[in-house]
Parts: sequence; C-alpha cells; structure tokens
Amino acid sequence: MDFEELNSLEGIPKMIYDELIKNKKVNAFLKMSNIMAVGRLGYNDHGKTHAKIVANNAIKMLKILYKKGIEPSFVKDCKGSFEDSLVITLLGACLHDIGNAVHRDIHHLHSAYLALDIVESILKKYYKEEKAYIMTTEVLHAIYSHSEGIMGLTIEAGVIAVADGTDMTKGRSRIPICKKCYDIHSVSAASIEKVEIKEGNEKPIQIEVILSNEAGIFQIQEVLGEKIKWSGIKDYISVYARVEKEKPVFEEITI
Repeated sequence: MDFEELNSLEGIPKMIYDELIKNKKVNAFLKMSNIMAVGRLGYNDHGKTHAKIVANNAIKMLKILYKKGIEPSFVKDCKGSFEDSLVITLLGACLHDIGNAVHRDIHHLHSAYLALDIVESILKKYYKEEKAYIMTTEVLHAIYSHSEGIMGLTIEAGVIAVADGTDMTKGRSRIPICKKCYDIHSVSAASIEKVEIKEGNEKPIQIEVILSNEAGIFQIQEVLGEKIKWSGIKDYISVYARVEKEKPVFEEITI
C-alpha cells in the first residue's frame, strides 16, 4: 500500500511520525482497537493500517487546500505555520480511533482522553510549553469530531474526518458487515475498487471512486457522504464515481 504523503514527511512532522510508529502505548492501543472492533464486533480494520491510510489521505487533502489558497485553521486563527497544522493533522489522524480499545460506543471521546498524555508528551519535545498545550487542544478537537453527528470546526479536523471515510475499498468498509448475509451493506462494501484524491476544478478537492458495480453508490453515501456532511469542509469537496469497465467518465455523486 502506497503512503506517499507519510513517506515524504520532513522536519518535525517526520520526527513525530517516526516517534508515533515506535510508541509502545500507541501500538498497544491500536492493537486493542482491532481486537475490540474486528474481533469482538465484526468491524473491519481500525488499527495501524487504517491509521496510516487516514493520516496519508488527510495530509494530502490539507496540502491541496493550502495550495488552493485555503489556510488551515491553526494558521488562520492561532498564527501558526503550515507545518504546525501538518503536525496537528498527523497526530489527530494517527490517534483518532485508539478509543476503540475501550469501546466502540462513543469511541471518539475515548480516543480523545487516551490521546491527551501521548500528544502532550510528544509536542512538548518540539514546541514551547504554551504552544504545545494549544496545539494539543486542536489535536483533541480533530479526534473528538471525526465521528458523524459532531461538526468539525477546523480545517485540520475536517480533512481527518473525510480521510476516515475514504478508507472504504473492498474489505475495508467502516460499516460492520454480516459475513453470513447477502445484503446491501455486504454487496456495496465489496463494490469499491479504488478511491483516489485529486485536485479538483470546480472545488479544491475531488474524490474519485471506482466501482465494480452500481451497488457501491450506497457505500459512498453511507460512509464517505456522512463524513463529508459533518466535516465542516463540505463546500471544498466533490465526489465522482464510475463503474469499472463500463463508463470512461466519472459521474458526480450528490452528498
């Protein structure tokens, strides 16, 4: 799996990412998140791979928005740098699902309090104490608001929420699938072949989804659509889909 954005990190973001992937507490929480979500509840991956996919895609969208002249919230509101926003996005994306280790219910809240000490201890190594605490609140906001029903109030939180929804290729659905059932959830989840994030023309971010059949539209609306709806950055995103081997042109999906 290609993690181009993560592999191209430099400076403080790279040092923090390298620390995160080696952090014993983080790895333990991600391991238990999968035991809880996958083993006990029948969801798909909520562990290390999911965290990397979300971080990679969130960073990609953050960069696209910045390139298009849309400042991250930490830059606009707190006079931070783009690198600061990159760090906030990286930490929030990597840690957004660790609360599944406690319980799937209100896991966004569990994730926030589990992440607090981790985020503070890491940020205080690279920033002055006050700035580290301010950045910590932004990371926790992004973690807390990644779930549907909670509106993201920063650009950084928004790209994390949407990136969470992009991890829906077949075998990786965010919706629990009944392995013994043949229903719309199962058929739709198996229909997503590929998800690509690109610079858009009409809107800054264009998400393209390739399907094996039209049933995948349900998955786009139920998973990605809900994330976009509550992300706070809906106006910056367009979603297009096409059925593989049938239509060469992508058709826009109304979210």
